[in-house]
Amino acid sequence: MSLNIRPASRDDAALILRFVTELAIYERAEQEVKTDVAGIESSLFAEDASASALICERDGQPIGYAVYFFNYSTWLGRNGLYLEDLYVTPEARGTGAGKALHQYLARLAVSRGCGRFEWSVLDWNEPAIQFYESLGARPQDEWTTYRLTGEALQALAEQA
Repeated sequence: MSLNIRPASRDDAALILRFVTELAIYERAEQEVKTDVAGIESSLFAEDASASALICERDGQPIGYAVYFFNYSTWLGRNGLYLEDLYVTPEARGTGAGKALHQYLARLAVSRGCGRFEWSVLDWNEPAIQFYESLGARPQDEWTTYRLTGEALQALAEQA
């Protein structure tokens, strides 16, 4: 079987939305998906888009995707690559697609001089944690992620 990873194009927006929704269902958060095809098109494929996507295919059939962007570390004085989403369809898991996507992104990070390649994982997702650790990744237990969304984000933005 032939595995191919390629940059996503605007024509992949509906496919990406499908994968986003499948990932959200797996993560028990389907209700959190608020975007549509137009939102995917404008956020990933506009001229000023700050994130990029990859499509993973096996024998010409899409089996997964990744969305990533570059961030910055003041401590390193260098960019980093942040993996926002990575998803492989259930029937394609265990075939090397996830590792191939990580390798592709690691090579991209190295070629761009990045000092880090980071992502988050839900603490209950033991299969993913084991997989990431098999790649050599280590958890950053000393950091806790905080998030502002919805009304809380709006309220902070409007404070005088």
